[in-house]
Amino acid sequence: MLFRHPKADLFVPDQSDPAQAFARVTHLGIVSHQDDLEIAAYHGITECFRREDKWFGGVVVTNGSGSPRKGPYAEYTDEGMQEVRKQEQRKAAFVGEYSVMVQLGYPSDEVKHTRREDVSADILSILKMTQPQFVYLHNPADRHDTHVATFLRCLEALRSLPKEARPQKVYGCEVWRKLDWLLTDDKVMLWVDQFPHLISALIAVFDSQISGGKRYDLAEEGLRRANATYFDSHTTDNTNSLTFAMDLTPLILDDKLDPEAFALGFVDRLKEDVRTRIRKFQ
Repeated sequence: MLFRHPKADLFVPDQSDPAQAFARVTHLGIVSHQDDLEIAAYHGITECFRREDKWFGGVVVTNGSGSPRKGPYAEYTDEGMQEVRKQEQRKAAFVGEYSVMVQLGYPSDEVKHTRREDVSADILSILKMTQPQFVYLHNPADRHDTHVATFLRCLEALRSLPKEARPQKVYGCEVWRKLDWLLTDDKVMLWVDQFPHLISALIAVFDSQISGGKRYDLAEEGLRRANATYFDSHTTDNTNSLTFAMDLTPLILDDKLDPEAFALGFVDRLKEDVRTRIRKFQ
C-alpha cells in the first residue's frame, strides 16, 4: 500500500488485512481535511454502520497543517497539530466502524498546484482497490479553495477509470457552501436519521477543532434538522435529519462534460427560478 507522500497514513480499524479492507468498501468518501468526512460523507457512514454487507472507506487528502490552535492546543507547533489531527481522524474511523481510513498527507498547496498529478494518482489507486458503488466528494460550488481543488483531483482520477469500473453514483456534498439553495429538482436528499446519536459522537472526536472555537458538533446536528423542516413548506416532515448533495454522476458518464459549466448550470437554474417567481407577481 504505497502512496506518494511520505506522511501518508493507513489505518484499518478492525485490523483486517488491508487488501481485504479496501476490497470490501462499498461507500467511499474522499475529502480535503480531517473531519470533512464526518460532515460531507455522513450519509455513507450511516449507510454502512453496523452492517456486514456494506462498508465505508475514508480518504483525507491533506495533512491538517494550518489548523487553528486555541485552548489546550495553543502551544502546539504546526507539526504537533498535524499529528493531533491525524490521530483524531483515526479515532473517528474507529467510532464510525470504517473499513479503511487513508490520510494521504499532502499540504494544501500541493493539492492545488505543485503535486496535482501525484494526488490524482493516489486517489486513482484507492479507487481501483475499492471499486466502490457510491462515492462522496466535495461539491464544485464549495467556497473553500482546497475543497474545490480536491474535487477536481477526484474527478481526474474517476475519469481515468474504465467506464465499466466507475461508481454507480457520485455525490457532491455540503461542507463550506451548503446546498439548500439548489432547486428542488436539483437536490439529492440524503436521509441521515438512522443513528441520531452518531453525528455528535463522530464530530466530538475532533476536540482540537471544537476547543479551537468551532462547534461543528452543534452546527451539523442543527443543520440536518433545519434541512428536514425547511425542505418543503406544504408538507409535514418525513424525516428529522436531512443533508443535501449534488448528483455528480453525469461528470463520470460523459468525460467531455466541463465541470465549470456543469456547476454553473445549477446557478443558472436558480437565477431563472428567481426571475420567474418575481415576474409572476410583479
